[in-house]
Amino acid sequence: MHAFSHSTTSTPTAVAVPPQLALPVIEAEFPRQLHPYWPQLQEKTRLWLLEKRLMPADKVREYADGLCYTDLMAGYYLGASGEVIQAICDYSAWFFVWDDRHDRDVVHGRTADWRRLRFRLHAALDAPLHHLHHPDTLVAGFADSIARTYTFLPGTWNRRFARHFHEVIEAYDREFRNRTSGYVPGVDEYLALRRLTFAHWIWTDLLEPSAGIELPDAVRKNPAYRRPALLSQEFAAWYNDLCSLPKEIAGDEVHNLGISLVTHEGMSLEQAVEEVRRRVEECISEFLVAERTALRFAERLDDGTVRGKEIGAAVAACIGNMRNWFSSVYWFHHESGRYMVDSWDDRSTPPYVNNEAAGEK
Repeated sequence: MHAFSHSTTSTPTAVAVPPQLALPVIEAEFPRQLHPYWPQLQEKTRLWLLEKRLMPADKVREYADGLCYTDLMAGYYLGASGEVIQAICDYSAWFFVWDDRHDRDVVHGRTADWRRLRFRLHAALDAPLHHLHHPDTLVAGFADSIARTYTFLPGTWNRRFARHFHEVIEAYDREFRNRTSGYVPGVDEYLALRRLTFAHWIWTDLLEPSAGIELPDAVRKNPAYRRPALLSQEFAAWYNDLCSLPKEIAGDEVHNLGISLVTHEGMSLEQAVEEVRRRVEECISEFLVAERTALRFAERLDDGTVRGKEIGAAVAACIGNMRNWFSSVYWFHHESGRYMVDSWDDRSTPPYVNNEAAGEK
């Protein structure tokens, strides 16, 4: 399936959105945009998945385009150079494949395999060039995407990105242990874990190479910048929970805001769905307020100096892409085959995953 398959403009596509998942405010107030390199990005990421053997060739042929992984990123990081957006698209595709490996390791009880992968990813994150030819293709593919990403900005940005992703890996380990023990985290515990497993700060970090500049800590940590960044990611994570709830119930998942609300807050499934939707809608309305504050902040940063103008323009670009995340995430969930559970032969087993043993061949 192709992005904008029913349109060549920046208006939303004519994909049918189920009423319980429809968000009219997104369709009306968040015009969809797409990076002009999108067709090349899709083709190159498909070839990269084949070259790095991250998915079997038959799975790539049948499912890669329909999963819309490049569409998601191409709708987010507008303004990025071709080299930057391609690295992000490849990294994003890797992330989804990693998420699927993690899921299959849980389902098949491959505790030792997961433990090995966890430590290898930590090592590859710190020294990607030393892991480009690792026998586990998931480690080698990760090393390749990270090595490329590390070339765009200074070492200070690289170390921050690595620190954030080390936390993501450890959060995935907590998810592994929760799932294998059948532990459903409480709502607050889940929300904190979700910020890590959804990689909130990774996707936010990648706004900077897309803008071509590392933002100073004082700017990046300012509430005027940090608030809309967090809201854009919370929207994405919670809307994902809303859309993936049938898939995750079918797969005996324990990590979903709806599942935590049912388990710990005594809600019915219908009440939990309404509560997740309420939180999603609240994220949107709060972002619209935070966005105005952030844009005023960007204007103040332009103090008439060359550096001030550069920083102000970069912050404005990052804020614009935070806005793009809303529409990109929204349409991705209704175009990607990743969430079309009703079309699968087995609702608990995605057809695009490789169910063979992971790791070394």
